Amino acid sequence: MDYGKFKYEAAVKAREARRNQANTEIKEMRFRLKIDEHDYETKKGHVVRFLKGGDKVKVTIMFRGREQSRPEMGRRLLLKLADELQEFGVVENMPSQEGRNMSLVLGPLKKKSEAKEEQRVAREAKRAADRADREERAAAKTAKQTSGE
Repeated sequence: MDYGKFKYEAAVKAREARRNQANTEIKEMRFRLKIDEHDYETKKGHVVRFLKGGDKVKVTIMFRGREQSRPEMGRRLLLKLADELQEFGVVENMPSQEGRNMSLVLGPLKKKSEAKEEQRVAREAKRAADRADREERAAAKTAKQTSGE
């Protein structure tokens, strides 16, 4: 085997491995203790999106003033969120108090590379469906024009 060819193939494999490698980020979502139901649902949706994308999420509750004397309420809110998101991620770090904040870390069920691949396949399927729809409409338009003339 030619050494140049071997070197080229090794470089191609390395490039492919780098492209498929995905770095998991830690995204942070901040809550207040007295969060409204709609705001909670909106932020929960963002957390779901991050977990589906293969990223870890650090959920932080910020305590202000007298709220600091009620850490059990913050723990309850974090555990409620973790319970609702069981199908998307797992709890990596249980709620812990860090000064004025209490945080919980959720990890995704899928690796980032798997999530990216799944999103790519879904995107290609949508493009194919859109393309077929456009072709169908163009064919119908052509048939209408030829029958109308």
